[in-house]
Amino acid sequence: MSEENSSYRQIFKATSIFGGVQVFNILISMIRSKFIAILLGPSGMGIAGLLSSTVAIISSLTSFGLGTISVKDIASANEQKDNKKLLYAVAVLNRLVWYTGALGTVFTLVLSPYLSKLTFDSYGYTWSFIFLSVTLFLGQLTLGKDAVLQGTRELKWLAYANMLSSLLSLIITLPLYFFYGLGGIVPAMIIVASTTLVITQYFYSKLKFSPPKISSQETLVKGKTMMKTGFFLSLSGLIITACSYLVRIFITRTGNLEDVGFYNAGFAIINSYVGIVFTAMATDYYPRLSAVINDKIKFISVVNQQGNVALIILGPILTIFIVFINIAIILLYSEKFLPISTMMQYSAIGVFFKAASWLLGFVVLSKGSTKIYFWCELLANIYMTILNCLGFYFWGLDGLGISFIVGYILYLIQMLVVTNKFYGFHFDGNFIKIFFIQLLVAGLGLLCMRITSNIIFSYIMGSILIIIASSFSLYNVNKIVNIKNILLKINGKKK
Repeated sequence: MSEENSSYRQIFKATSIFGGVQVFNILISMIRSKFIAILLGPSGMGIAGLLSSTVAIISSLTSFGLGTISVKDIASANEQKDNKKLLYAVAVLNRLVWYTGALGTVFTLVLSPYLSKLTFDSYGYTWSFIFLSVTLFLGQLTLGKDAVLQGTRELKWLAYANMLSSLLSLIITLPLYFFYGLGGIVPAMIIVASTTLVITQYFYSKLKFSPPKISSQETLVKGKTMMKTGFFLSLSGLIITACSYLVRIFITRTGNLEDVGFYNAGFAIINSYVGIVFTAMATDYYPRLSAVINDKIKFISVVNQQGNVALIILGPILTIFIVFINIAIILLYSEKFLPISTMMQYSAIGVFFKAASWLLGFVVLSKGSTKIYFWCELLANIYMTILNCLGFYFWGLDGLGISFIVGYILYLIQMLVVTNKFYGFHFDGNFIKIFFIQLLVAGLGLLCMRITSNIIFSYIMGSILIIIASSFSLYNVNKIVNIKNILLKINGKKK
């Protein structure tokens, strides 16, 4: 087996593991979103979204990027099979997440009245933020366990932890929405954070690690470099979350809470359902890229291979969403949410550009160029926020979909310039070919659904385009891993 084919198979294997997890999580999310949409309505989703995004801002500010930085350090020690270095890195991380978690909790407690006033233009949600402060601490502890599982490449245990957390959180929280309505939002968020930590701790304990005991002073001394490097990542995360928060506030002020609910519901589809590819691959892609990042030929090959797989999977999924978006919205939410259909169709096109730029962002992170990453994120989020606000102001929800496309086209151009200038990166011809063919097919699907008044004709043409996108993807998969040989091997093993 060639090294390239072996690499592709590793990508597909990791993607299949976490792809399966994401499919499971999507089913759970569908059930949860359906109940929330019915029981709470768009306004309830708007409130939940504003509470979550506000708490996420504090988390981004106080986490110091430990989730990303620690994965790189742990993966490096694990790759070198240096057990002493690995356990020491885990020990430092375990102490640091306690400090950063406590810091986030205190911040939220102290700022709770101001957060309520800024977010809802009322002090009525002060106690909500006070109660939610504990989720900052719980979330940071979970982040530390996840980082160790990811860095040591225990992907199956990490997958099981994600699946069980989703399932138990659903079972426990749905009765809260049913019996308490809007009053169940905050307790549900706390229970989800608690359940996730308990389950992640269970799988983390399977590693049977015995990290050395280190003092607080030693933790701060040894963790200084990690915290310093992670500070720029923390700022980057804060900027992303804050800009998303500002957009929600702008929508609230310009429109209403219902519009925020529509916005949250729409991009939950992008981030949770279409984002299955990003979540599934990032778990393996980042540590694998970090391992070869100092070898120019190898890291360029890894990025292009990962990109090819992403587009092969995304092409048919995005075309399906564009064609059958109305049916998807009704299944996932309810007919009340149909106003987001056009926004979602435009956003699906933007995901192609997001995927390509997403690949390049990890190049900068793997290089350890956190300052460059920070400035890239700052610039991108400034123009994306402006575009979102302008889009909503002039064209409402549809404008948010248009701004999503324009924003990620600009971001892709920006990241291409940065990675080429500093690291000599370039996409190869095969990636470019797959990118434009899948984009063209999805674009034709959008045209069919937008300019044709005959809905039956639109669905027929759209279905043909889905078949084309799927066939093209299967053709490329077969070129990469030879599906026939794999099936023959599997059949032989069964016999």
